[in-house]
Amino acid sequence: MSSNKIAVITGAGSGIGLATAHMLREKGYTVYNLSRHPAENEENKFIFADVSDSETVKSAIAQVIAESGRIDLLVTSAGMGVSGAVEFIEEKEMKRQFEVNLFGTINTVKAVLPQMRKQKSGRIICISSVAAVYSIPFQAYYSASKAAINSFVDALTNEVKSFGIEVASVMPGDISTGFTAARSKTNAGDDVYSGVIGSAVSAMEKDEKNGMTPESVAKLVVKVAEKKHVAPLYTAGLQYKTLVFLSRIFPHKLAVKIVGGMYK
Repeated sequence: MSSNKIAVITGAGSGIGLATAHMLREKGYTVYNLSRHPAENEENKFIFADVSDSETVKSAIAQVIAESGRIDLLVTSAGMGVSGAVEFIEEKEMKRQFEVNLFGTINTVKAVLPQMRKQKSGRIICISSVAAVYSIPFQAYYSASKAAINSFVDALTNEVKSFGIEVASVMPGDISTGFTAARSKTNAGDDVYSGVIGSAVSAMEKDEKNGMTPESVAKLVVKVAEKKHVAPLYTAGLQYKTLVFLSRIFPHKLAVKIVGGMYK
């Protein structure tokens, strides 16, 4: 599909957001990177925004509209991870997890909706995670934040469809990006949990380092962006598609048990 469309991506300075921005530019999109920091050798139009601060997001979106007159695509890719035992993660970090992943997504979506309604068109793609379906021990807050994004997208889909706006979540599995090193983690209480916190997080990070490339996820994001119409939920990677499909068949108790066996 040829286009001179306007795309806004949060967190396009690295990882999935950066890879998606590159692929969209190749398709003729003008891409705005809304982040706290520009990418190294930034090729997009960078505008500062902290997604957890709704005022900076509103200001950034207003600048995009002033310059371009429209927003055709929003990809909410900004995110962060917190790992550790539920009872030992500090309240500040717990809240930060939701402020960035969930409320950061909501802040950006709310900021673009008035323009998309005015246009009577627009597409919103929210980066979620397979952890939304298979909640990961010692990543409880991260998993919950991503599950909330999926529920948000499901509800929003029906709220805005009459305005020509379509919404989807894309769920990657383990990805090899700087996200792993940037994770906020604590081994507090590891002695109480007999060393399981440290071993579970180490296993998870090993899986991430050997995981999919951000480009493989970006290909799906761009495919969803270019579709005539979208479903509410997409999963990146065949093995993860299989896991998500099986989650609909397995008794929930069994699925939880299987995940528990992977991280111990």
